[in-house]
Amino acid sequence: METKKIEDILLSHGVRPTAVRTLIYRAAAARANTFSLTDLEDELVTVDKSTIFRTLTLFANHHLLHETEDGSGSKKYCICHSDHDCSISERHVHFYCERCHTTYCLDNTFIPAVTLPDGFTATAAEYVVKGLCVNCSGR
Repeated sequence: METKKIEDILLSHGVRPTAVRTLIYRAAAARANTFSLTDLEDELVTVDKSTIFRTLTLFANHHLLHETEDGSGSKKYCICHSDHDCSISERHVHFYCERCHTTYCLDNTFIPAVTLPDGFTATAAEYVVKGLCVNCSGR
């Protein structure tokens, strides 16, 4: 992804585009599936872990990416593909492969609506299906 395009995306979401933020956004956007802090730390060896963590938190707070818990004990991140809205109604299902430990975004499979009792307000939803991915199931 071009640097100018990344800078425009960051600016449009109220994030000042620095060289490190641009680097981290580029690395995140290049991933087809979810990723962890460790994944980016391994890829971006010139950037320290705390800077990557702070940047991912900033991006999540500005709806540039969303966070998910897949049950693996490690928070995962995923670039928001829905015009960076990331509202609860647009959240999608994730699939966690129990063999290769990859978490896939199922972008076109949305979390079903849940009717809550009066007085309850949802602010987040997680929906993770676990099993074997196509690569690990041998299909």
